[in-house]
Amino acid sequence: MSHPATVQVAPGVHRLGDHGVNFYLIEDPDGLVLVDAGLPAHREQLDALLHDLGRPLDDIRAVLLTHGHLDHTGLAHTLQQTGADIWIHERDAGILRDGPRSANRHAKPERSMLPYLLRRPSAIALPLRLARSGAFTAPAVRDALVFDTDRVLKDLPGAPQAVVMAGHTPGSTVYLFADRGLLFTGDALVTADAFSGRTGPTLVCRCFTHDSRAALAALDRLDELPAVGMLLPGHGEPFTGGIGAASRLAREYGVR
Repeated sequence: MSHPATVQVAPGVHRLGDHGVNFYLIEDPDGLVLVDAGLPAHREQLDALLHDLGRPLDDIRAVLLTHGHLDHTGLAHTLQQTGADIWIHERDAGILRDGPRSANRHAKPERSMLPYLLRRPSAIALPLRLARSGAFTAPAVRDALVFDTDRVLKDLPGAPQAVVMAGHTPGSTVYLFADRGLLFTGDALVTADAFSGRTGPTLVCRCFTHDSRAALAALDRLDELPAVGMLLPGHGEPFTGGIGAASRLAREYGVR
């Protein structure tokens, strides 16, 4: 399976994945950090980027998972085996421990996928692509490092701040790299949703969201954060219009 070339979205920050899924590699002299872990099929793309950077796989010190869904955790086991610490909120750690197919048990979505597919049949391409990319059969991840509230991971390169925004899943988290002016939003706020057809700041539709009311309320947390130059979501393009504008647009659109 071929993937588009990686894109440098900010100095020393590279977007990996494909047109449906994003994850990010952050360069630092003290080691590399990944935000999310893509799909198993993205291993070749990650290896190619590391080769171009002259960095071995075991230079990845940590993987910061925004949540436990299978399109964000596919390489976590592989990277744990090469020495990376895997970080996740404790309320999503059960999905890692029990494997990718356990997500509906630990974070059951509010609605069925069927009504969305009836309205937008083309959206079936996303789950089919996930299946072809090995998402449903990725190994479980045990012994992840967990946090239960907001936390600055001061021992990691860049000292990222984990900010909990439960809703999309019980443990959804965004990561602020204040020194770089970057906020990695995972699926707590995205800029493209294949099932609703939305492009622009939005919340993920209810067939993939555990608690949409909580997800909307969690947007208030964004307004408490310092200004950043760029929001980097799990799905869609970077957003440079500011945190306040992103949260306002997502609220106005609501959850579909």
